Amino acid sequence: MKLLIWVTFLIAFLLILMGFFLDLLYSKKLIGFGVVTLFFIVFPLFSYYRWKDKDPKDYMLTKENLDKMRESQKQKKH
Repeated sequence: MKLLIWVTFLIAFLLILMGFFLDLLYSKKLIGFGVVTLFFIVFPLFSYYRWKDKDPKDYMLTKENLDKMRESQKQKKH
């Protein structure tokens, strides 16, 4: 999965660079395909890869999590 993300990122980045630096009739399309690839393929794959084994409840502001944060701040002060 990590390799797929890197390869897709490099392809998208190269498409954008080719669109900027090559003087072709379809330069703007290359830039557009690169940006679309980044935002609709690379970023969702990266987000899924980073979040797949995490529990979203650990990142929500619930009463229990707020209490844990207050306890950790008290311990840091002392």
